Amino acid sequence: MDVISRPELFDFHGVCMTHYFTDNWEKIQNFQARPDDILIDSYPKAGCTWLSYILDLLCHEQTSIPLFQRVPNLEIAVPSLQKGIIYVARNAKDSVVSYFHYDYMSKIQPEPGDWSCYLQRFMEGKVAFGSWYDHVNGWWEKKQSYPKLHYMFYEDLIEDTGREIDKLCCFLGLSPSAEEKERITSSVQFDVMKKNNTVNLSTVPMYFKRPSFMRKGKVGDWRNHFTVTQDEKFDADYKLKIKNTTLQFRTGI
Repeated sequence: MDVISRPELFDFHGVCMTHYFTDNWEKIQNFQARPDDILIDSYPKAGCTWLSYILDLLCHEQTSIPLFQRVPNLEIAVPSLQKGIIYVARNAKDSVVSYFHYDYMSKIQPEPGDWSCYLQRFMEGKVAFGSWYDHVNGWWEKKQSYPKLHYMFYEDLIEDTGREIDKLCCFLGLSPSAEEKERITSSVQFDVMKKNNTVNLSTVPMYFKRPSFMRKGKVGDWRNHFTVTQDEKFDADYKLKIKNTTLQFRTGI
C-alpha cells in the first residue's frame, strides 16, 4: 500500500516542477562545464538512461570523458559546454505511457491518478518537467544554430542501435574497433540491460517495489493504452503544438 507522501507540483519559472529537483537549482545556475564534459539530456522517459549507458561504455573504451546527466535550463547549459550536448527524444505517445507507469512507481513523483486524467495533464504540460512539446521543440530549435548539439531519436536507437552508435562516435570523434562496437551494441540491447542491476536501478530506494525500472522499451506500446477517442484528441492537440514540420517522430517502426 502506498503510504508515502507524494510531492506536489508548483510553477517554477513557467515549468511544472517539484521541490526535489529545484531546491538546489543555484548549483545549475552556477554550473561551469569542463572542456571534455558531455551533457546528456532528454524529456523524462525518453531513453536518457539507455543513452548514458551507451556513452559510458563508448567513452571508457576510448577516453576518460566525464559523463553527467542533468535537466537544466537550456540557455544555462549551452554556453559553458565545449565538448557537446547529446539530446534524445521519444515520440509523445510512448513518452506519456512510459511516464505514467514511472510515476506510479516513483516516490519522488506526484501521484499520477488514472490514465485518462494523466493523459490530459500531459497534453497541458501539467506534469513534472512541464510540456513535452516545449522540451523537444526547444532543443530542436537550438540544434539549428548550435553545431555541438547531436539530436537523436529513441525510435532510431531501437531500429538500429549499431547505426546510431556509429553516429555518436562520429559526433564525439571516437574510433572504437569493429569488435568493440559489436560488443557494446550487444551489451546495450534492452533485454540485456534489463537484467543489469546497475542499469535497471533495482536497488535504488526512491522507487516502490516493482519488477524493474526498465519496463518494455518498445515503440508503439501506446496502442495498448489509448482509446480511439483519446488518440483522435491527442492527434488534434499534437498538430497545434508541433509547429516545426522538420521535427518528425515515428509512433511505430
